[in-house]
Amino acid sequence: MAFLTPDRAVLPRHSLVVGDTRETGGGGARFEHVYPGTAQGTGAFHLADAGDVDRAVAAARAAAPAWRALPGDKRRDLMFRLAALIEEKAAEMTPLLSIENGSIILAGPHMSADAAQKFRYFGGWADKIEGRTVSTWGGPAHDYVMYEPYGVVGVIVPWNGPLFAATMCLAPALATGNCVVLKAPENAPYSLMKLVEIIAEAGFPPGVVNLVTGGPDVGAAMVAHPGIGKIEFIGSGATARKILASAAETLKPVGLELGGKSAVLVFADADLQAAAKRGLSGAVSANGQGCVNGTRLLVERAIYEPYVQMLAAMAGHVKVGDPLAMDTIMGPVISEAALARIQGMVEGGLADGARLVCGGERLGGEHAPGFFLPITVLADVAPQSAIARNEVFGPVLVVTPFDSEEEAIALANDSDYGLGAYIHTTSLARAHRVAGQMMAGQVQVNGSGEAMTPCVPFGGMKHSGHGRLGGIEALREFQQVRNVWVNLQEG
Repeated sequence: MAFLTPDRAVLPRHSLVVGDTRETGGGGARFEHVYPGTAQGTGAFHLADAGDVDRAVAAARAAAPAWRALPGDKRRDLMFRLAALIEEKAAEMTPLLSIENGSIILAGPHMSADAAQKFRYFGGWADKIEGRTVSTWGGPAHDYVMYEPYGVVGVIVPWNGPLFAATMCLAPALATGNCVVLKAPENAPYSLMKLVEIIAEAGFPPGVVNLVTGGPDVGAAMVAHPGIGKIEFIGSGATARKILASAAETLKPVGLELGGKSAVLVFADADLQAAAKRGLSGAVSANGQGCVNGTRLLVERAIYEPYVQMLAAMAGHVKVGDPLAMDTIMGPVISEAALARIQGMVEGGLADGARLVCGGERLGGEHAPGFFLPITVLADVAPQSAIARNEVFGPVLVVTPFDSEEEAIALANDSDYGLGAYIHTTSLARAHRVAGQMMAGQVQVNGSGEAMTPCVPFGGMKHSGHGRLGGIEALREFQQVRNVWVNLQEG
């Protein structure tokens, strides 16, 4: 059965939005977007350049005083209107999410609903931004704390989930009174181009949200720009190091949500079938290209082999194919280069002594033009091997046995990363005991992603970054603190 052809007519045209201008391209190099499902081009446009970043920052700075001064109830109402419009236009957004990076079409409505929920949740905070008073000593005085916006925030998001990542930053940034310069990734730009269209339609003033589409050079221009008060970056650790080095020149604060090698701990008392199904989701979710996906499976030896075989059996029932087809469960990876890199890591894992349980070979036949790898499970993976320690960012699971709770905790924490951890057990005492020892920013018990809601903090430890997006913690991420002390003594 032939793959469906992306409809170019539905693709948004404006890759650059500066103030009240909508432009079909910037001053940078010409770029042709490639659809991962068939490796066919969907359209070409000119990326932004440093001059475009200058214009976007100027527009944001011009809009910042009025946006900051707008009463919280007015910002709330705009954000609620935006949430409703996103829901209303979900059918228009859904194909863009698949065309831009190969996400399955079934996930599109959920992603739009999630985006709407973020604006609705943080819109509810917009009229509740408060300070606090502080009891002082050393004489009669009144001391209070004010939480203030940065002014202009630069938001840089990755290609694997642009809409999810961008709204995770935009919603709290706007609620707290910041204007934004948003960089869309050049290889997955369409959902953010559409989002910024909807933001304008919702009635947000020009300049409050500006869009620049580009590669690393555009991100570098944003980080170095003196007119941006803070950078919020979601992406790789390698890029984060460059951002931190550049931001040091202007002493600009940076929030980081980076990669992960999240451990999944499966104890012998777990519901085996449920744990295997949820374990498999680490390879399936976002086509295996999710930063918080549980891809490092640690399984108690008593159930180790049955669990591995159950994983393989379930993997065989996952339909890998056309992202635009309603019966597809897993799509392609982002590019030919990514596919080659992933296969190289799998080969390295086998060379290090791992056992190939299923997958490993690029799919041929009707899948051949695209960038497809089936779910790949490697068992008996040594904890110190490269594939056990490094982020694969593809549909690959590595499985390692353990013999005790203490060993499981030690193996889970023996990682440079600390984004997520997943625990499968029917013992409530063990669940709390183990969760309290995980060196990870988000721990889920008998879950595989359900906690990713706007009301809870999300972020990492160690090389997975710092700062939090989601919940009240996200408000603080986009606010500066001012303390005011007033002398109450006369004379």
